[in-house]
Amino acid sequence: MINISIGKLRGLQQLADSKGMMTMCAIDHRGALKRALNERNPAAVSYQHIVDFKLDLCQTLGQFASAILLDPQYGAAQTIAEGLLPGFRGLLVSMEKTGYAGDSTARVTELLPGWSVRKAKKMGASAVKLLIYFRPDLKAMASKQLDLVASLADQCIEEDIPFLVEPVSYPIEKSEAASKRFADTKPGLVIETARLVTALPIDVLKAEFPADIRFEQDEGKLLKLCQELTEASRLPWVLLSAGVDYNSFKKQVEIACKAGASGFLAGRALWQEGTQISSREERMRFFQNTAAPRLKELTEIADSYGRPWYFKLGVKNGKFAPVAEGWYQTY
Repeated sequence: MINISIGKLRGLQQLADSKGMMTMCAIDHRGALKRALNERNPAAVSYQHIVDFKLDLCQTLGQFASAILLDPQYGAAQTIAEGLLPGFRGLLVSMEKTGYAGDSTARVTELLPGWSVRKAKKMGASAVKLLIYFRPDLKAMASKQLDLVASLADQCIEEDIPFLVEPVSYPIEKSEAASKRFADTKPGLVIETARLVTALPIDVLKAEFPADIRFEQDEGKLLKLCQELTEASRLPWVLLSAGVDYNSFKKQVEIACKAGASGFLAGRALWQEGTQISSREERMRFFQNTAAPRLKELTEIADSYGRPWYFKLGVKNGKFAPVAEGWYQTY
């Protein structure tokens, strides 16, 4: 059994449903959301427009997700203040600045200025999340990104709050973006990334699907790759949606959960069509009639096939070691 502090344990419990599955919804998009709402002029999207979009999403999806991922700029405090984030749902808050620094072939993650792990814990977050652009084959860049993860991990230990890390691979050749060549390298990148990132003192890996299903559709091969990802990860992992369409993500969730994933963190796969609806009332109907049923369907799949998050820590029933008398005196 892996030892886990009481604060981290409580936070992880808040992220999961009664079956130990993390069936979470991602609404922390910023730059990508602005582009989706106004492709021609993202800068013209107002603060309130983004906030309203997130409030509406949280209102419709919050009751069905085990936890919601929000950003501090447009969503986390705003949904709490509006009373739209159910008190019985976990709150996961992002730490990174949107986008990246550096060249598109050497991406560096930056933390959001004015924000910190301590502030996230102070506002009542169940856990924090960091997205890093990551290529294990770019050694110097990978080392720099891992240093950032390690630094934030230390802060999470100090504040006793769970830490989820979301490594995202990317092409290093401009012509490679949608090519078979990048698709061929992706399984190795994702699996090696899991091995490196979960060697650090984090708590949950938010992983990409270890294949591009546009090029590889053999479910036997896809299952084997996800099993390799489970073996490479020292910690529980959940699947990210990475902007794919809903039907593709549904297929990925089933395969990933059968291979040992502990759920998902679904973003645009649930709600991306809503960005093209100008009427707020019509958009709400889309969230209620399409996005919410999608989330419920994914949850059923995860609960049917997934592995509870605590299994990876050597616990079979969700009950950890008994607490010693007087534990609070040295906490």
